[in-house]
Amino acid sequence: MRNFRKVLRLMRVSVIKTKYAVMSRDQTAELRHSMKIGNSSFEREEEFRYLGTTLTNQNFMQEEIKSRLKLRNACCHSVQNLLSSSLLCKNLKTKIYRTIILPILYGCATWSLTLRVERRLRVFENRVLRRIFGRKRDEITREWRKLHNEERNDLFPSPNIVRVTKSRGIRWPG
Repeated sequence: MRNFRKVLRLMRVSVIKTKYAVMSRDQTAELRHSMKIGNSSFEREEEFRYLGTTLTNQNFMQEEIKSRLKLRNACCHSVQNLLSSSLLCKNLKTKIYRTIILPILYGCATWSLTLRVERRLRVFENRVLRRIFGRKRDEITREWRKLHNEERNDLFPSPNIVRVTKSRGIRWPG
């Protein structure tokens, strides 16, 4: 505690601007925690932003995940003409996907994925990659059809979006 007071003086921490948050699923956690150092008391925040993600004191991420998925859909919609264009090569389309659409998942390391969210991520990725790689002519019936997931995986062998999100979550705590 003495060291923290020294840090406050040396860093010139603004007591007015400094706030803290307690992350817990325990409903009574907010009642048991308060922070007072010397004559200074610090305001507790119910939620804060970290890596562009809104974290709540109860660690519920569902609203944040929903808003990110909406952003991702809007971004995909804005470049859908490029992704389905026959004038661009598939290599360039996958670069567009990796550089414009996937960065919206920045901060996903803080997400706790449910099966429903995992499914939504997979469905989205499959839809975008099908748009990039287009339809395939069936060799037997000679009709155009959607790519099957296995065929898509052969064309785009990088790890799927759920695996990437989970691996970032494992690395996040340190």
